Amino acid sequence: MTTKIVIIDDHQLFREGVKRILDFEKSFNVVAEGDDGGDAVALVEQYHPDVIIMDINMPHINGVEATRQLIEKFPESKVIILSIHDDENYVSHALKTGASGYLLKEMDADALVEAVKVVADGGSYLHPKVTHNLVNEYRRLALEESGQGMAFMQKVEIRRPLHLLTRRECEVLQLLADGKSNRGIGEAIFISEKTVKNHVSNILQKMNVNDRTQAVVVAIKNGWVEVR
Repeated sequence: MTTKIVIIDDHQLFREGVKRILDFEKSFNVVAEGDDGGDAVALVEQYHPDVIIMDINMPHINGVEATRQLIEKFPESKVIILSIHDDENYVSHALKTGASGYLLKEMDADALVEAVKVVADGGSYLHPKVTHNLVNEYRRLALEESGQGMAFMQKVEIRRPLHLLTRRECEVLQLLADGKSNRGIGEAIFISEKTVKNHVSNILQKMNVNDRTQAVVVAIKNGWVEVR
């Protein structure tokens, strides 16, 4: 099946670059483009895309506000926010507004393609660097709530889920929590990106989660990975 995509970004050169990457995927079809958040509702109403790729910083209506308007009128809209900001406050605000994905503009082509596929299938996708920042913030807040600090954090016993995952999959899960991309994981443990993708797919299936972000959150809650 073809995934219909709308791109909204006020920088034409960047927008064209994103479109060029997506055009390489035979199952993707960029059906429309806009240069301001104000175009979003009209384009979605006209083209009924499966995924909307939205810049966060635009001159009139920004990506977060445009996403809010979209979700209000079309609740099933699947939006991926593009941003230069990796601060967890930006990410949390975008996700609370209804975005299904958050990518940094420093992403590589593989991350963009993977994000579109995951979001189109009903999952959520965060840039690995963003995932790492959110995980650190999650752990910090959890420790504050429990009234414990770094001393506790250093004493936490990491219980690898060997009842569920292989040793190699445990390694990959830890590297996901470290915020590494598939390429970064492959370089760290000397395996190909294709093998990494297979491991990640197996991890998601065994953990019964939809995406890598959920896998990391579940792993943190169960003490299966270190936050470092």
